Amino acid sequence: MRKQIYLLTTLLSALLLAGCGGSEDMKDNTVPSEAAAESNAEDTAVSEKDTLTVAMELAYPPFEMRDAAGEPAGISADLMKAFGEYAGYEIRIENTSWDGLIPSLQTGAADIVISSMTITDERKELIDFSDPYANALLAVLAGADSGIASVDDLNQAGKVLAVKSGSTGHMYAEKNLPEAELLVLPDESACVTEVAQGRADGFIYDQLTIYRNWQNNQDTTTAIFIPFQDVEKWGIAVPKGNQELLDQLNSFLAEYRDNGGYEELTEKYLAEEKKAFDELGFQWFFDMKE
Repeated sequence: MRKQIYLLTTLLSALLLAGCGGSEDMKDNTVPSEAAAESNAEDTAVSEKDTLTVAMELAYPPFEMRDAAGEPAGISADLMKAFGEYAGYEIRIENTSWDGLIPSLQTGAADIVISSMTITDERKELIDFSDPYANALLAVLAGADSGIASVDDLNQAGKVLAVKSGSTGHMYAEKNLPEAELLVLPDESACVTEVAQGRADGFIYDQLTIYRNWQNNQDTTTAIFIPFQDVEKWGIAVPKGNQELLDQLNSFLAEYRDNGGYEELTEKYLAEEKKAFDELGFQWFFDMKE
């Protein structure tokens, strides 16, 4: 009897110890490993990284365009990716029509606009701009048979001048060429087509666009550069009053210039045009001299 009681007691003790050991094992299994903890920390860091929505019109190569896979590419896209790395942001680029760029900032749909946009007093009333990062001058793409030899030749009745809606070329024409009939179109390709096919006498836009389209249409067009004009400066736009983001952009632009970033962009996207501009004596996009 005692032997039976002893055996029963021993069996119960073993079961109790096994039960305690099992609980401890379960507790140990609920503690994440060091590697898992590091992985969770990395996931949290990524999820907490701020994302900036950048609006641009992907219709102005090589500044704003799409690559072979249809993804945003070009100088402005590269510039924003570099800013994201500099300031610790994830960058999401949204293709936005030109007329929708400023409203995208005003409504909060975008945090930044970079789309070869000239800094003007009218725009500064609606949005804030960074320090200038590039500049451009205007030129005219004239029809080969239009009889246009200078920009002043467009300022007469019967002359049709194509302009892109809302562009600085549009603004220049309204201010300086009041006698011309303005044909306002939504994009530069449509303006070029009107001139090349003889339905418009000229198209006024930035020098690079005019130079490239003249090269592509030498039989039907000629390029006329406008003297004695003020240099247009391009800026990166943010919503009115976002000084923190503006300061980050300005610090980035200064460092990017000091580190030769613009020379790299020129070599990657605009080497041929840079050579042509140097030969013609035109001020280069990224040469910010006054």
